[in-house]
Amino acid sequence: MLHRSARRPHFFYTTAPLPCPYLAGRMERKIVTELTGPEAEALHDRLSRAGFRRSHNIAYSPVCPGCQACIPIRIDATRFVPDRTQRRILRANETVAGEATPARATAEQFALFQRYQRARHQDGDMAAMGFYDYRAMVEDTPITTGLVEFRDGATGQLLGACLTDWLSDGLSAVYSFYEPSLEKRSLGTFAVLWLVRRAVEMGLPYVYLGYWVPQSRKMAYKARFRPSEILTGGAWRPLDERASAEPAMLTGVLSPQ
Repeated sequence: MLHRSARRPHFFYTTAPLPCPYLAGRMERKIVTELTGPEAEALHDRLSRAGFRRSHNIAYSPVCPGCQACIPIRIDATRFVPDRTQRRILRANETVAGEATPARATAEQFALFQRYQRARHQDGDMAAMGFYDYRAMVEDTPITTGLVEFRDGATGQLLGACLTDWLSDGLSAVYSFYEPSLEKRSLGTFAVLWLVRRAVEMGLPYVYLGYWVPQSRKMAYKARFRPSEILTGGAWRPLDERASAEPAMLTGVLSPQ
């Protein structure tokens, strides 16, 4: 007698080459799969541990020929200790209150999102997003997702937000944005520090930050949270101090993910 598995097969596809958003002059390709059905949560969990990221109902990972610059990175939340700069950021934002809310888009969030995009990423694709595009980014999710809002404790003003996925072994920061006029308060870093604290409170060991690109200045901040782990050679390994200071040391060591 033949026994057929009830598990739905998952198909993976490779995208066409597009300009790399991180490194000028390079092309990007991704392997993608759809997250649908009752197994979407479990599949997303497994793929996150394998270095994939989520956008809407798609999980993806870069598979760029001849390039391994995108390195999956996660913070070891249980052992994390803020450095001097991060402690200063915590003090500067001690009146900011973070609250995990359902993944629901609001006009208030979108107005802040637009200000952020116009100030920080004016030439990027996201700067042209309308409200319905923003709502799809927030609400089009087949898994447990929330939006952490950061508000001024005195006025209630929305200062920042972080779209976050809840995994079985941690929290995954999908996308964050904040009030651009308050850049000196480092609200992006503060959001990550908040997620680390929340992960510890929930008994979760990791905070996933997506891809660290050592050659990209705007992605360098991800290596400042210690201790962290990077996915190399198919296994999560501690991020070495020398490797973060000398990214060229990683060349030839990383396997495509």
